[in-house]
Amino acid sequence: MKITKLEAVIIVKEVKNPMKDALHTYDAGTQVVTKIHTDEGIIGYATSFFGRGKASGAILKLILESELGPHLIGEDPHFTRKIRKKLWSVADYHGAEGFSHFAISAIDIALWDIIGKKANLPTAKVLGAVRDRIPAYCMAGWYVDTEKEYVAKCIETVEEGFKAIKLKVGKYSLENDIERIKIAQREVGSDIKIMVDANQGFDEKEALRRGRAYEQLGIRWFEEPLIPQHKESSARLAHALDIPIAIGENFYSKFQFYDAVQAGAASIYQPDNRRAGGPTEWLEIGAITDAAGHHIASHGGGPANVNMLCVLPNAIFLESGSLKKEDGMLKNRLVMVDGEVLLPDVPGMGTEVDEDYIQKYRVD
Repeated sequence: MKITKLEAVIIVKEVKNPMKDALHTYDAGTQVVTKIHTDEGIIGYATSFFGRGKASGAILKLILESELGPHLIGEDPHFTRKIRKKLWSVADYHGAEGFSHFAISAIDIALWDIIGKKANLPTAKVLGAVRDRIPAYCMAGWYVDTEKEYVAKCIETVEEGFKAIKLKVGKYSLENDIERIKIAQREVGSDIKIMVDANQGFDEKEALRRGRAYEQLGIRWFEEPLIPQHKESSARLAHALDIPIAIGENFYSKFQFYDAVQAGAASIYQPDNRRAGGPTEWLEIGAITDAAGHHIASHGGGPANVNMLCVLPNAIFLESGSLKKEDGMLKNRLVMVDGEVLLPDVPGMGTEVDEDYIQKYRVD
């Protein structure tokens, strides 16, 4: 089998009620669908979502189609590590992280989609699965305009079947954080696990002060208290607190995860499928963290994440939004049973995008 073409399609959907965390408003609504074609007619899919940065889709498309894509032509898609090495070499001069790694990640996901489709198996089974489902939590507690809306979202999430939810913190005072947590605990009950996410909003001193309060409230983990570059500060924080520190959504490649593990910066690591490098890199990130006795939880949901989490022995959670509100973009819907999302029972990564959806929302 040989690769014949890479195609990148920009999709934009209007965001009517943008989500907000402590620092950002996610109003871009931009996605790039990467399609890798082969001479056997098998097409691999990957989707890169941009919550912010309305020009980001065009930049990624340019890198995919003009910078990296031409180097795929004629390659066998099964040689994922060969292709990764080649693409890193191409991107190295201007930096193989940032947008370049968004592109490399999308390519790798699409390659593994092809591999699974060729084998007529879910990609997780091709890689060597350890489970066929993964516990999921819902990112429920965004910053919204009213307490009523906040409470309704938390309750709705639990009624859908999630047994864990995550709340945003850090936009306002510690007292406001505590109030948000206690409201959620009161409304969803003591059986529901709660995580909090500060989205890099604190310095080390403030993170320590707030982390002590969160752990007294029984919070499952404290996510991204600091900017990702401050690994030594994160290590001191992890040592000082009993609550687990979770980081990694803004890491690019196994090298940044390795540095964080070496520093002792956290006990839960969260690869983001758009940034981390795709399944080829995830396997190595999983091995690095597992060898150190740490856990993996995805940043983001969807079938590509489910496939990878079903492969890694140290995976503990999938992040997700409501599965009831999937908008028809993907050809196959995810299914949750008793708080766990099932491995999609389709060949490949389950990332194939509905062509009618593409035609409706494409802008390029």
